[in-house]
Amino acid sequence: MMGCQKELDEPIESKDKINVLWLVAEDLGPYIPPFGDSTIKTPHLSRLAAEGVRYNNVFSVSGVCSPSRAALATGMYPSSIGAHHMRTLYQQPAAKKMGIINYEVVLPIGVKMVSEILRENGYYTSNNAKEDYQFFPSQMAWDESSNYAHWRNRPNGKPFYSMFSFIVTHESGLWYHFGKINDLDTFPPSRTTSRRKINRQLGKKGRIPLIDEDLPVVIPPYLPNTEKVVNDVRRMYSNISRMDEHVGNILIQLEEDGLLENTIIVWFTDHGGPLPRQKRLLYDAGLQVPMIVRYPNKFRSGEIDDRLISFVDFAPTLLSMTAIKPPEYMQGIAFEGKFKVPAERKFIHAGADRFDETYDMIRAVRDKRFKYLKNFQPQKPYYLPLAYRENMASMQELLRLNSIDSLNDKQALWFRKTKPNEELFDTSADPHELNNLAEDPQFSKILSELRKECEKWMHNTKDMGHIPEQEIINTFWPDKIQPLTANPVLNVQNGKLQVTCQTEGASIGYKRSQDLKDGLGWQIYKSPIYVDQEAPILVIAHRIGFAPSDTIKWN
Repeated sequence: MMGCQKELDEPIESKDKINVLWLVAEDLGPYIPPFGDSTIKTPHLSRLAAEGVRYNNVFSVSGVCSPSRAALATGMYPSSIGAHHMRTLYQQPAAKKMGIINYEVVLPIGVKMVSEILRENGYYTSNNAKEDYQFFPSQMAWDESSNYAHWRNRPNGKPFYSMFSFIVTHESGLWYHFGKINDLDTFPPSRTTSRRKINRQLGKKGRIPLIDEDLPVVIPPYLPNTEKVVNDVRRMYSNISRMDEHVGNILIQLEEDGLLENTIIVWFTDHGGPLPRQKRLLYDAGLQVPMIVRYPNKFRSGEIDDRLISFVDFAPTLLSMTAIKPPEYMQGIAFEGKFKVPAERKFIHAGADRFDETYDMIRAVRDKRFKYLKNFQPQKPYYLPLAYRENMASMQELLRLNSIDSLNDKQALWFRKTKPNEELFDTSADPHELNNLAEDPQFSKILSELRKECEKWMHNTKDMGHIPEQEIINTFWPDKIQPLTANPVLNVQNGKLQVTCQTEGASIGYKRSQDLKDGLGWQIYKSPIYVDQEAPILVIAHRIGFAPSDTIKWN
């Protein structure tokens, strides 16, 4: 291998293709030493940062996971594909009472998960193990997606794209230990480790004690500095420390396999922090994420990159890093790799819509300094009750203090009875976004510029926020009945099996006998397959959002 620059910028032969490893933490802002927060030590992330590049201006498209992951998987804005409501696949009880069914987003014809595009180009793809994209992945999206998925399961010599999610930092980790089998210190678990043994190690409630019960922490000004809030913040940092250990274990495995210098390692989080007035909101505390990229041979080590980057840029950049041209439908831009776009992004965009049982509609535009928010339902209060979030002690404390008028002016802002039509914040002078400048004549020019950018973005991406959700559901699933992918049609000519499917946009997969013996997933059908008269072949078709076809057997 001749170094990272060749791998990133020049066409490469299959045997030399670069590997890519995504390490994704949940619900976490830039609360680690490489990004200026020295509350705790994170030796493994600090090592990555020293050997890699820190990206300081990375933003999710939503303050919550499912819409964000839809963007990561497709390179498209959730509001442009109907994936903007949190969430679609598994409704909370209160949402079900409102008549919202569990449904899948049906992606536009031709849109595929980026992992499937990588598989079409010779990559082994594995996911351990979170999905949650607002749709169930195509049967052809991953070679393996499970608690046991790993690059080590790939055929010898095949380049890989592997994704590991660290659930220990999830919001729910503030009120109980979330993961059990998913979040062991020995991550990832072995196939021989029993759940019973794991749960004995974690205790009856599966809760891990705080690393430091007296850890000094800084409380943001929008939260009260009380014992319950302090303990939640301590728990957040404790969970970060656990996540850092998991990252270290993955890096050890990569080094054991001799793959460190042939792999691009990307560590980031799925949106901003887990605390009240962070998650689900469009302030920077809910959108801004830390990202570290370690390139082979420590290329660009120690650099800080201040370019604006959006989650819609991740899929095209992943393809660009592997010398694959991103498809035209992707709404993001490649910020690294062979197909890197020279011009820097000027704005990032984000949206907030339904969260569980509560509806709202807010859109955000941000440049490197100013944040613009457009509130489409200003008659509603900013704080909307969510039963799930109220499991958190700090949220209960906020509600208690608000009920007795004991919050200060900054903490009470979230509980205003109505919202302004527009908000504008100077994120440099006001990083917590507490001082709305929209009515200040001094900032009228920047307000007008960001307002026009918001309107332009919503128009160009065909934002679906104004369409009632029930109408969107019926567009995807007429009469709320999930459409079925047509069964594949098989035809043998000249010793080759030809497969077609009448469902436009469906992917086709197949398995030979040997694939079944080897435990491999569905192989992607791209051209007619040579057949052996004695060896059966299984065939399936699946369009995302539709139910998969029946499995057809040819022999």
